[in-house]
Amino acid sequence: MPNQITRRHFIQAVGATAAITAPGSAADKSLIVDVHAHLKHGDAAKTEYSAQDIINVMDAVGIDRSIVFAMSTTTQRSIELAEAAVAQYPKRLIPFLYALPNYERPVLAEIDDALTNSGFRGIKIHAGESRLHPYIVDPVLKLAGEHGVPCLIDATGSATVARRLAQSFPQTTILFAHMGAYMSRDHRMIDGFIQVAHDFDNAYLDLSAVALVFKMEEAVRKIGADKMIWGTDGPHKNPSLNAYARFEMEKVQRLDVPPADKDKILGGNITKMLNLS
Repeated sequence: MPNQITRRHFIQAVGATAAITAPGSAADKSLIVDVHAHLKHGDAAKTEYSAQDIINVMDAVGIDRSIVFAMSTTTQRSIELAEAAVAQYPKRLIPFLYALPNYERPVLAEIDDALTNSGFRGIKIHAGESRLHPYIVDPVLKLAGEHGVPCLIDATGSATVARRLAQSFPQTTILFAHMGAYMSRDHRMIDGFIQVAHDFDNAYLDLSAVALVFKMEEAVRKIGADKMIWGTDGPHKNPSLNAYARFEMEKVQRLDVPPADKDKILGGNITKMLNLS
């Protein structure tokens, strides 16, 4: 198979992402990290984007690094896609895998192996494809806690489920996508997720594809910028790949909060969480 990636080469590539800037340096303070970039989306077309597509957007908009993952596919295929992308750009892309139960495959074993031996830094879970019932998702969160890696979870608007997960797995860091649900305008639902992040030290809010931007400012005041992490949920072609990512970044840049808080949200928090510097 042409351009086949060996496990040794991939692990060496991922290891290079952890030592690019020194803590406290000027580069570290200005680091911008997208925590939510898709190699494969969960839309009806299951749209795929290459590592080069993502890098092109990053360069155009000013994003230093991106966490990449694929969904709408098997766990093993998500591992393969992320491995291939990170091997191309080991200093820019950070691999997460996608947890999707499968009766015919040992998915937990695949996750454990990727976290143990292949340099994966986190797990993506989406309630639209994998119900967040205890017998389905709890073993994955337990495993993430054992490995010390975060889970990025789209709970599709259920703050009740989010609360159960955060409370049940205090040793597992959980990022709740979209402040609750993709492009939601449900004030009460978003408030519910903000409250979860307030009540549990291990619960954070991912700010990708948030429609009610003023809720970000409310969250900074209630839970602090330390509990908020920026992402794009890109790439997206509407209105264009670059314009979409720039718009998502400008949501944070235009917030009426101190510049130091914006720096934390745009990259400082995830840099610290994943020990990237």
